[in-house]
Amino acid sequence: MSKGKSLKRMNASFLGKKNKNEMVVGTFIANARGFGFVEVEGRDEDIFIPEEYVHGAFHSDTVEVELLPESSGKRQEGRVRNILVRGMDEVVGTYQGEKNFGFVIPDNGRIQSDIFIPIEHHGKAVTGDKVVVKLTDYGNALEHKKPEGKIKEVIGNINDPGVDIMSIVKGYDIPSEFPERVINQANRCPDQISEADMMGRTDLRNVQMVTIDGEDAKDLDDAVSLTIDEKGLYHLGVHIADVTNYVQENSALDREALKRGTSVYLVDRVIPMLPHRLSNGICSLNHGEDRLALSCLMTIDKSGVVIDHDIVESVINVDERMSYTSVAKILEDEDAEEIEKYSELVPMFRQMADLSALLRKKREDKGAIDFDFPETKIVLDEAGNPVDILPRQRNTATKLIEDFMLAANETVAEHFYYLQSPFVYRIHEQPDPEKISTLSAFVSNFGHHIRMRKDVGVKPKELQKLLKQIEGSKEEAVICRMTLRSMMQAKYSTECTGHFGLAFDYYCHFTSPIRRYPDLQIHRIIKDHLRGRINADKIAHYEEILDEVAKHSSETERRAEEAERETDKLKKAQYMEQHIGETFEGIVSGVTAWGMFVELDNSCEGMIRAASMNDDFYVYDEDHMKLVGERTHKEYALGQKVMIKVLGADRITRTIDFRIVSENDSDDDEFGYNPDDFVVFSDARKVAESRANKVRKLIERSQTVEDDTQAKGRIIEYEGRMIDLNDYEPDSRTGELKPKHKDKDKKYGKGSRKSSKSKEAKNSSRKDKDKTDSGRKVYKVHKYKKSATSKAARSAQGKGRKHK
Repeated sequence: MSKGKSLKRMNASFLGKKNKNEMVVGTFIANARGFGFVEVEGRDEDIFIPEEYVHGAFHSDTVEVELLPESSGKRQEGRVRNILVRGMDEVVGTYQGEKNFGFVIPDNGRIQSDIFIPIEHHGKAVTGDKVVVKLTDYGNALEHKKPEGKIKEVIGNINDPGVDIMSIVKGYDIPSEFPERVINQANRCPDQISEADMMGRTDLRNVQMVTIDGEDAKDLDDAVSLTIDEKGLYHLGVHIADVTNYVQENSALDREALKRGTSVYLVDRVIPMLPHRLSNGICSLNHGEDRLALSCLMTIDKSGVVIDHDIVESVINVDERMSYTSVAKILEDEDAEEIEKYSELVPMFRQMADLSALLRKKREDKGAIDFDFPETKIVLDEAGNPVDILPRQRNTATKLIEDFMLAANETVAEHFYYLQSPFVYRIHEQPDPEKISTLSAFVSNFGHHIRMRKDVGVKPKELQKLLKQIEGSKEEAVICRMTLRSMMQAKYSTECTGHFGLAFDYYCHFTSPIRRYPDLQIHRIIKDHLRGRINADKIAHYEEILDEVAKHSSETERRAEEAERETDKLKKAQYMEQHIGETFEGIVSGVTAWGMFVELDNSCEGMIRAASMNDDFYVYDEDHMKLVGERTHKEYALGQKVMIKVLGADRITRTIDFRIVSENDSDDDEFGYNPDDFVVFSDARKVAESRANKVRKLIERSQTVEDDTQAKGRIIEYEGRMIDLNDYEPDSRTGELKPKHKDKDKKYGKGSRKSSKSKEAKNSSRKDKDKTDSGRKVYKVHKYKKSATSKAARSAQGKGRKHK
C-alpha cells in the first residue's frame, strides 16, 4: 500500500456495532505503549485512543474516529473506525535473519510490532544490518497478524561508522542523494558568469564588501557592505546570491529543492538543498570572483531607522572571505595581528559594529525578545565517535550579521506587503492566552507580573521587560525556559501577520536561498517585479502555488529540526557512555510528576525518576513546578543547581540516566557496587528497553560473526547458521549455496573430511596465533567497526541470484 493512497473501509465485524456517535477525521499519533491520540484540525485537544480501539492504525495514518460518549479520563476518547490514508509505507530498522524468514525491529518506537520479512524478500540484508523496509501488508492486530515487508535498501551494518546517523536520516524520509537528472542539470551550470548574465544589472563590483561566516562554511550566500556619507547616514548593502538565475522554476533542480525544503545540518554532515556544484560553486559568493546577486540597499539614520531602500539585481565581487572569529578578534580583542592583516577593512568593521548596536537597540525599544541560550558543538573523530562537546559562543561578529540580515528581511517584507503582491512571509503568532496565563501565575511566585489584555493578549514588550527583570537572578534560567515554552512556533505563510518574537510587523526570509526554499521562491517574485513580468497570469499562478509552498516548507523545517535533535541526542548519549559513574553539577531543566530532567554544562540532559529518589517520597507541585518530599519537605525546582551521578547512557534508546548525589550516599563496595545506583523505569521506558535489548543482541551477534569473519576470512551467516564460504558453492540450478564436492567421482569420504578438517584447524590455529601476536583489539558492543561480514554475505547472495 503506497503512502497517501486511500484505503477500503475496514471490516466492521471486528469493530463492534456502529453507533450514531459523532465521527471526525484526523491524524493518528501512536504511543510506544500501544495507545494513541488523534489530532483533528480545529480542535484544541487531541482525542485519546485506548489500545483496544487503535484497530491497526499506524503512526501518522489519516483515520476516521468515532467519539465515545463516556471517557475514563479528562480527555475526549474515541475509537478508530476506518483507516482512510496510510501515513507511512517505509520503515527503518535492524534486520534479524532466521532460517526461513527474517524480522526488522523498527527504530521508530511508535511502531509496536516487528516487521515480518519473507525469505524471498530479504534482499542482501544480513543480521545486524540497518535497513529500509517497504511495507507490503500492515498486518491485523485483531487477528494477531504482524505487518510484512520487503527490504528496499541496506543502509549498512549497525557497527559501521555513520550508519547510526544515516538511519535517522532515512527514518525521517530526508532525501540524502540527488537524482541523476538533478546532478546532470547542475553539472550543466557554468563555473563563471558571462557578459550576457550581467546585462541590465547594477554593477557593484567596485563596492567594498565581505562575507562573514563560520570557518568551515562553504555555501556563502550573503555578503555585506557599509559606507557613511557626509550627513552621517549609513548605507548598508546586503547582497544575496541570485540562485534563481540557475534554478529555473519547475526544473528538475527546482522540484528537488522544493521537495527537500531546506538544508539539514546534522552532527556529522550537511545534507544540502542544492547540489554542491551550485551551493559551493557558482552560487557561493567566493571572494575575488564575479557573482550575480540580489542586493537590498538600505539608507539608515542615526537612530537605526531605514529611511530609504532599493532592491536591485546586481553583479558583485567580494573583497575578503572573513570568519566570525577573525572579525571578533578585531572588534572585541583589538588583536594587532588581525588588524594589520585586514587593515583596509578594519574601518568598515568598526562602522558595522556601531550600526549593529543601533539596529539592536531599535529592536529592543520595540520589544524584541532575545533568548540567548547557550549552544554547543559535538566534536567527532574519524570513526564518528564523540570526543568532546564544546560551547558555541555568540560574539560581536555573529550578532552583527544577524542584525543586518534581520534588517534586510524586514525591509523586503514591508516593500512587497505594500505592493500587495503574492508573497511568502515568516510569521510568529501571538502566544496562546492560556499558556501566558500559566506563565503569569508561575512568575508571580517569584514576585513578577505580566500585564495582558483580553482583547489583544500580551505584548512582546511585556515579556522582554520580564526577562530584563530576572537577568542575573537565580530564577533566570527557569523563567527563560518557561517563557520560551509559552511561545508559538514560527512558520511560513502567505498572510503577513507579523513576527511576535522580533516585534516586527513585516518579516520574511530573503537572505538564504541556497539553503531555504522560501527564500528561493520570493527571489523569483522579486525578479518578476523588477523585470516587469508581474501580470494577472503571474499573480494567479503565485496565488495558486504559494500556500502549498509555505505549508510544505514549514513541514520540512520541522522535519529537519527533529532529525537534528535526534542525532544530537544519539551522540550525546554515546558521549556520556564514557562518563558512567562520574559526578557533575547540573541545572534542573524540567520537572514532571514522574521525575525531573537535569542539564549539564555540556548541554547533555538526563532523567532522574522520582521513583528512584529513595530518600523520600516526592510529590509534584504543578502550580510551582517542583517536586516536594513528603517527609523532609526537600524541594527540587526548575533552575535549581544539583549534583548528579551518571548511572547509565544508551545510544540505542538515546537516553541518559542520572541520580541525585547527596552527603548521605553509600560508598561503592570493592566490586564497584553502590546500593543507591538504581533506576526505576516507567512503562514507556520498559517498552523502549525491551526493543533496545533485541537490538543489543543483534549487535553482539553481528560482532561475533564479524570477529569470526576476520579470523577465518569467509565466515557468513546463511539460513540461520554460520558457514565458511570456502566449503560451499552455488547450485547451478537453484543458485542456493551447497557444500563443495572435493572429488567428482565420489562424495565426501572420511579421509578427505578428516584431511579437510585437519587442514582447516591448522590454518585456523595459525591465523589465531597471528592475531594474538599482532595484538588484535577485540571490540565491545556498539564499537564502530567496518563490517566485513555483511560484505561477504552480500557477495555470496549476489552470486547466488545471478544463477536464478
